[in-house]
Amino acid sequence: MATAVFTRRLNPALSVVLFEGARQPGAKILVSGGSRCNVTNTAVSEHDFWGGRRSIIRKVLRALSVDETVAFFRDLGVALHEERDGKLFPDSNRSRDVLAALLGEVSACGATLLAGHRVQRIEPTARGFEIETTQGTLTASRVVLATGGRSLPKSGSDGAGYTFAERLGHSIVATTPGLVPLTLAEGMRFHVELSGVSHPTELAVWIDGRIAVRLTGSLLWTHFGVSGPVALDASRHWLRAREEGRDAAISVSFYPGLTFDDLDRHLTSIARSHPRMGTETALATGGGALRSLPASVARAVLPGLGIAGDEPLSQLTRDDRRVLVRVLTERPLPLSGSRGYNYAEVTAGGVDLAEIDPSTMESRVCPGVYLVGEVLDVDGRIGGFNFQWAWSSARAAARGLSRRADL
Repeated sequence: MATAVFTRRLNPALSVVLFEGARQPGAKILVSGGSRCNVTNTAVSEHDFWGGRRSIIRKVLRALSVDETVAFFRDLGVALHEERDGKLFPDSNRSRDVLAALLGEVSACGATLLAGHRVQRIEPTARGFEIETTQGTLTASRVVLATGGRSLPKSGSDGAGYTFAERLGHSIVATTPGLVPLTLAEGMRFHVELSGVSHPTELAVWIDGRIAVRLTGSLLWTHFGVSGPVALDASRHWLRAREEGRDAAISVSFYPGLTFDDLDRHLTSIARSHPRMGTETALATGGGALRSLPASVARAVLPGLGIAGDEPLSQLTRDDRRVLVRVLTERPLPLSGSRGYNYAEVTAGGVDLAEIDPSTMESRVCPGVYLVGEVLDVDGRIGGFNFQWAWSSARAAARGLSRRADL
């Protein structure tokens, strides 16, 4: 929709037709951000994304800045407000208002939306492309693939765009779910006991025995495993490494920002100043610069270590205290998998980013084809970044389409 709007605005002489397989367009927008739609973020750069080369991502993002995105939606009647971590939501807190504004502008700008027209085949011809849909066949001089990836397939993103792109000559980087909850091995009860508890953590993603990335944020324990912003961000790294056949693991620190030695010093200090304080109480109340843990987390950590919650911290042996510190700063998460594309917010992998011109999003291998959004090998962290990638890549494609003299 954004590509259509931007293209018509830049060159009203162009005829633009949108093919939508679903009867009701925009299902993915409606469910995004807890049905509130996190439209963008106050600060977006190439460092918020993974996948293709960041130098290419940077060029695409320049096509539509955050300020221009905010102005675009304000002009459509959707004012945005800032929330935690720079997330920008519509003032109404309703994703359906974002969708209604986009659909209204598609109509107002003169583009044609054909809902219920699922594309089945795209064939290059001497004069452009033949597009076969469930409702008939049409011809076009140029084609834009804005199909999404594989995430939330019920919304229409079922991976068809990859098939089209591959048949048109593109290379596809193998896909995995991204921003998806992770499942823990059967038999582990820790997460079940904490289901519904959320608290700040730091996750370390280990690849081939080394820490590849550290991420901080809120972790949510669930009946199946872990979710919350930090787990969703970490999921793509763990899943991508496994897809590549590498040894991958994730460990959690309950005290983000603290090293083993930092936490050991803090606990030693608490033991000295409060010699009668139980270990569970010490963890749950903290002290000094030490952040407190949720009481339920403190209670769940100790049994597996053979430490009674009411045992005074001061009476732990040095070795027992250091084992506790190790678990609190580097507890392995025995992951079994993820909840899959049905629960993933984005798709990692996709069309090789090197095969498009970042100034226009036109294919370098099949001229006349443009690719935008999630179909490309780009995925952002949680917080509105993937929507910004969609808006920016749409604007870049519109710029390329509007300049073609042969359209």
